[in-house]
Amino acid sequence: MNRIVRAERVAGLILALSSTAAFAHATLERKEASPNASYRGVVQITHGCNGQPTNRVSVTIPEGIVGAKPMPKPGWTVSTEKGAYARAYPYFHGDIREGVKTITWTGGSLPDDQVDEFTFLARVTDAFAPGSTIYFPIEQDCDKGQYRWSEIPAAGQDAHALKSPAPGVRVVAAAAKTAPAAASGVKAGDLTIDTPWMRATPGGAKVAGGYVRVTNTGTQPDRLTGASIPLAARSAIHSMSMDGGVMRMAAVEGGLVIKPGETVELKPGGLHLMFEDLSGAPKAGDVIQGTLTFERAGSVPVSFSVAPIGAMKPAGAMPGPAAQGHHDH
Repeated sequence: MNRIVRAERVAGLILALSSTAAFAHATLERKEASPNASYRGVVQITHGCNGQPTNRVSVTIPEGIVGAKPMPKPGWTVSTEKGAYARAYPYFHGDIREGVKTITWTGGSLPDDQVDEFTFLARVTDAFAPGSTIYFPIEQDCDKGQYRWSEIPAAGQDAHALKSPAPGVRVVAAAAKTAPAAASGVKAGDLTIDTPWMRATPGGAKVAGGYVRVTNTGTQPDRLTGASIPLAARSAIHSMSMDGGVMRMAAVEGGLVIKPGETVELKPGGLHLMFEDLSGAPKAGDVIQGTLTFERAGSVPVSFSVAPIGAMKPAGAMPGPAAQGHHDH
């Protein structure tokens, strides 16, 4: 009997250790991407090396993923290695033949008992068909020790059987149907508010981007100071810009001025609303009631239509200059 009990305990311990190892891998938060669409890669590091803090994270950008750009991270230094692609790929302003092949964050210190995320933006080309998987090898170095999450399964092999699997992203077809856009052309004093919309988010995401176009037909300036939706604990107005090949995002302090006769558009890749600390995930096709707050016009009820994850334009909108962009929040 004692032998049986001991054997059960050993088996249970082995199972527990195996389960812990399976969940200890470096992962990508977003598990799906579509061809000819932007992808926001969020590398999640959930542990160090046998108790040692992580001080370096590097991700390899596979062939067929183009225009990769890292997001800066406070306390860490980001660097990139560039090289030629195997072939030219269609891009926003013509073919692209070279770009970032490796992104590395160094100089920080992530304790073993904490988690953190390292973000990059890129574009998935038509080199990947729906049903395929894209693998992003990741290197993790610690004060003592390292991991190489770089194993890629052979055809027909179960990735879960690998000891150090590279995180994979499943390629899916872009959504074929979208819901009609929410009502636009809301009037609030001298302001006209057109096409409020936002993007769907994956489950567990804590932030979502919101967009809108505001025209001031009056003779006095007004100022957009905030926004709200029931799913978000708070919000802010952010700007995005490129600095030396690195995308930088900053809060717009004091609100966004809309001058007389001016139209200001918040859109992907530029000025945008940031809804933070989400309590749920906006889903494509939803219409979410919210408000925009202005210095003069006051609090204005609006309806945000929800477009698919990574959308560059509101649901039902026709493509055009305002709908095109590069990388964005």
